[in-house]
Amino acid sequence: MAEAAGTVQRLRDIRGFLTFWTASTVSGFGSYVTALAIQVLVVITLHQGAFGVGVVNASRWLPYLLFGLVAGVLVDRSRRRPLLVTTDLVRGALLVAVPLLALTHHLTIGVLTAFMVVFGLMSLFHDAAAQSFLPRLVPAGQLTAANARLDQSDAVAQTSGPALAGGLVSLLTAPWAVLVDAASYLVSGLLLLRIRIAEPAPRPIRLPGMASEAAEGLRWMYRHPTLRPLAISTHGWFLCSAVGGAVLPPFALRTLGLSAFGLGIALAVGGIGGLLGSLAATRLGARFGAGPVVIACRAATAAAWALAAVSTDRWTGWVVFGAGQLLLGISMGAENANEMGYWQTATPDNLQGRVNATRRSINRAMVVVGAPLGGAVGDLIGLRAMLWAAAAGILLAAFGLTLTGFRHARHGDTRPSASWA
Repeated sequence: MAEAAGTVQRLRDIRGFLTFWTASTVSGFGSYVTALAIQVLVVITLHQGAFGVGVVNASRWLPYLLFGLVAGVLVDRSRRRPLLVTTDLVRGALLVAVPLLALTHHLTIGVLTAFMVVFGLMSLFHDAAAQSFLPRLVPAGQLTAANARLDQSDAVAQTSGPALAGGLVSLLTAPWAVLVDAASYLVSGLLLLRIRIAEPAPRPIRLPGMASEAAEGLRWMYRHPTLRPLAISTHGWFLCSAVGGAVLPPFALRTLGLSAFGLGIALAVGGIGGLLGSLAATRLGARFGAGPVVIACRAATAAAWALAAVSTDRWTGWVVFGAGQLLLGISMGAENANEMGYWQTATPDNLQGRVNATRRSINRAMVVVGAPLGGAVGDLIGLRAMLWAAAAGILLAAFGLTLTGFRHARHGDTRPSASWA
């Protein structure tokens, strides 16, 4: 378990955190390579439009919708480190299949979609376990700083990963670039094996009681006075971001005329913004509180999508597009550590798995709905119009939070909901 709050002053002194941080950085680096490679593969190699991008994006998150509540119960009843190791190794093995399928000419949009469903199932368990494992590794008072460190390394990966991906895709083609991510997951899993931590013994899994346990996490989250509005606003944020994310690759590659390398550079600029935002996240949260920081960052995210919408196919338009990616990175980098730190400190350890899996499952359900819907409507009425729709929806989600008690939320505020017994 994590050392008692106040006994550790520096994150680097916390046993196991540096290894966890390194593993997260390595896998995150590879993930940004695959994120771009898969999108280019769908648009260029498989000759699909925004709808195809949306379907593949949604397939990765479909397991969150189908199995999210069950995953949360299993995580709360299991030791979390072995789950992290197993899911990393399985994901690494799965990614090796992409170039093999391409080499044998069996890679189709249907096969890729099915592959991403299995990959997403492994990611579901890994993400729920990772977010629930960190509070066992790090004291509560250090969680915001720990999440900021994870975000900083993720931002560095985002800065270099897409640019490298663009080069690898141009040099090797998209399917083979995915091998970089496969190697990163294998390395991450081996690193996590080195962490030594005493976790509570796993509890027996009783199928008849799983539904009631899943419902307990659901009720707790939606009865909490500040987590409830935050969760609902975040659901809306994911829906709108999925709409924008489905149309952004074909918009950049076809409407703006960017190459795969050019798109990688633009996304790398977003990584620079993410690093800047995450570097300021801890200070912003301490100065203004989690609530005001999250709300302001979501408004800035809406502005970033608006900048993408006004971009043109001239070099000045590419600059505007890049500026939008920079602003998007800054806003998300500053927001995430504050949002995650607040979630983790406000949620009891025995509910971490269920609450993390539940909210992530519903968030990803928004992707499952929003990505193909946004892609289909974008192909019908125009990609630029859907970027404007994404910007407007995220702005509405930010405004809604200002009308709730979450606008006063600060780190360390762990009071339970008055309606929770």
